[in-house]
Amino acid sequence: MTTQRTALVTGGASGLGAAAARRLRADGLRVLTLDLTGKVDLILDVTDEAGLTSVSAEIGTVDVLINSAGIVGANRPLLETTSDEWRRVFDVNVLGTVNTIRTFVPGMRDRGWGRVVNFASMAGKDGNPNLSVYSASKAAVIGLTKSLGKELATTGVIVNAIAPAVIATPMNASTAPDVLAHLTSLIPMKRVGQPEEVAELVAFLASDRVSFSTGAVYDISGGRATY
Repeated sequence: MTTQRTALVTGGASGLGAAAARRLRADGLRVLTLDLTGKVDLILDVTDEAGLTSVSAEIGTVDVLINSAGIVGANRPLLETTSDEWRRVFDVNVLGTVNTIRTFVPGMRDRGWGRVVNFASMAGKDGNPNLSVYSASKAAVIGLTKSLGKELATTGVIVNAIAPAVIATPMNASTAPDVLAHLTSLIPMKRVGQPEEVAELVAFLASDRVSFSTGAVYDISGGRATY
């Protein structure tokens, strides 16, 4: 009898995290959601390392880690941004991802099986104007994914990233209309993506169906990706 796998989805209250959680449950996984607020299983900030350690002791084995928690931060030219704005976004988007990895991946490595899916963004590859902080943080997520994928390549733990273009989520609902229109215009399909479309890719990367791909970045961009 196959033991049911457990997935932890950060940023699981809404948007891509919530869609991923629904899709993984449909695949039969035991799914725990984590977020700052909302209808989730665990209320916690991913920047809280001690809190993550406590959660790990509480929930036990985690086989699949979906790092969806993230914030956009300042929406203005880089020259007008502040150091505090940079620190806050990097604390959540980069160190938050690192914190969950350091908490839950050692157990995966010791058991010889695990899947980690980090949410990057097309912004991390293209560099969206007036979103320098967010773009740089997502580029960092891509870099750490590639590095960790190599470090764990022979352990049975597979680490990949997803780089979505604009997706219809609450986070993008607060994006300035002109910025959203510009980003949508870059998509050859001429529409935004849906969370459920991204969740299908998450489900693949969280499963045994992916076996010879690690440290990779999977674009889901309606054709926007150029490399």
